[in-house]
Amino acid sequence: MINEQIRDREIRLIGSDGEQLGIMSAREAMKIAQEAELDLVKIAPTAKPPVCKIIDYGKYKYEQTRKEKEARKKQKTVEIKEVRLSPNIDTNDLNTKTNNARKFLSKGNKVKVTLRFRGREMAHVQQSRHILDDFAESLADIAVVEKPAKMEGRAMSMVLTEKR
Repeated sequence: MINEQIRDREIRLIGSDGEQLGIMSAREAMKIAQEAELDLVKIAPTAKPPVCKIIDYGKYKYEQTRKEKEARKKQKTVEIKEVRLSPNIDTNDLNTKTNNARKFLSKGNKVKVTLRFRGREMAHVQQSRHILDDFAESLADIAVVEKPAKMEGRAMSMVLTEKR
């Protein structure tokens, strides 16, 4: 809220250079702000009494957007990369998939390891669980299991994340 939008009886006023001017009515604060040719901006509406500051509103708005943009720049999005395996995978193929997963983890991504079952392979689900266990064990030096192996339809999957 700025200028005439502030309808509170009394407010705590902070001057343009940061010093506290005390508690006063909103009208008095508006007069002081107009004399300084600046805006009266409500900064903390939930405080008792609400806190208002005398500042240039356009400049304040610009600073806020810059801070938000800076905060967005610093946050990193974590992607989930998927590695698909089959129950009758050979050791060399498994090593290749492990190396790919290692690459994904080192870049800071999570890895979802999926073991897909087709046709008659569904009869041997429990015997194939060791493939996922071996996969997690081979990456134990850099990864930790976030979600353990679990059946989801015709696929068993688990999620690995980088060790902190």
